[in-house]
Amino acid sequence: MLGVEFPICAFSHCRDVVAAVTNAGGLGVLGAVAHSPERLQNELTWIEQQTGGKPFGVDLLLPSKYVGAESGGTDAGQARDLLPEEHRAFVDDLLARYGVTAPAAPPRRSGGGLNISPKGYEPLLEVAFAHDIRLIASALGAPPEDLVQRAHDRNVLVAALAGTTQHARRHAAAGVDLIVAQGTEAGGHTGEVATMVLVPEVVDAVAPVPVLAAGGIARGRQIAAAMALGAEGVWCGSVWLTTEEAETVPVVKEKFLAATSSDTVRSRSMTGKPARMLRTAWTDEWERPENPDPLGMPLQTALVTEPQIRINQAATHPDAQARQLATYFVGQVVGSLDRVRPTRSVVLDMVEEFIDTIGRLQRLVD
Repeated sequence: MLGVEFPICAFSHCRDVVAAVTNAGGLGVLGAVAHSPERLQNELTWIEQQTGGKPFGVDLLLPSKYVGAESGGTDAGQARDLLPEEHRAFVDDLLARYGVTAPAAPPRRSGGGLNISPKGYEPLLEVAFAHDIRLIASALGAPPEDLVQRAHDRNVLVAALAGTTQHARRHAAAGVDLIVAQGTEAGGHTGEVATMVLVPEVVDAVAPVPVLAAGGIARGRQIAAAMALGAEGVWCGSVWLTTEEAETVPVVKEKFLAATSSDTVRSRSMTGKPARMLRTAWTDEWERPENPDPLGMPLQTALVTEPQIRINQAATHPDAQARQLATYFVGQVVGSLDRVRPTRSVVLDMVEEFIDTIGRLQRLVD
């Protein structure tokens, strides 16, 4: 279906990782929700040049519930205008307490905020469909009917991520080609059901629609387990964050390499919806009862985007207090990420361990 050698789909915001996984025999999928149309155009053109016709995909957030949904959504500027003064003051005080005082320099490649409303993601879809993509994925919510039809008219497959069986059934009814059953172990936006429980439930609920397993998958043994649960392949994200190609902020990459599987938390502090990330002073501060609750999506993103840039810039100094705040989305499998490797090596090591695992299981029944 995907035209790949290995049933490994790799979600990454980094074009270098996407191209490297595709060239290694998997399917790289570019997370583009924060891209501007211009940036997405440049990224997809670059990936096409690097991969020489091999398949790759694009991932967007298409939630049905968010602040401003009833009026068609808000752009980044409108979202900033809606931010309560209480939340602005809390973030300013938080940064000051951790020594983050300098204004943010412009990021190396700025995006357009979270493009989650139709007027935000439509320009991205236009760019994506103008390229030779193999897959378009909805990471949060069932894809609209017209998107599915447009994709199929262009011979593009549609995938959707599901954290519950109910979500998976809704995706299947929408006509998607692949459903990603994502357990709570996963990084980013997740539900509360574990991968081991969720995958077979979803497989049974949506058959014959093929299912990919996500959440807690970084090794070949975990791929074998996913197949045993009925999945046709896997969807991985966290494992690429410590690769040589990843653009992960250095201080955060250091934290990932030192972290255990107990060092993550589901928090609304980055996007307004529950997302698993590394637990740091940032997530702890947002959990304190005396502090304001995170805002809804996309207001929370509008509130914290610039502060996050300032934190990462300040954290480059070895003794900076800002290092205590630095965090990023990552799953519980971070406890297995203890060294930096080329993306291609990660893919091939996963495949080799998968083959060894299947061979060992086969000997049990011979």
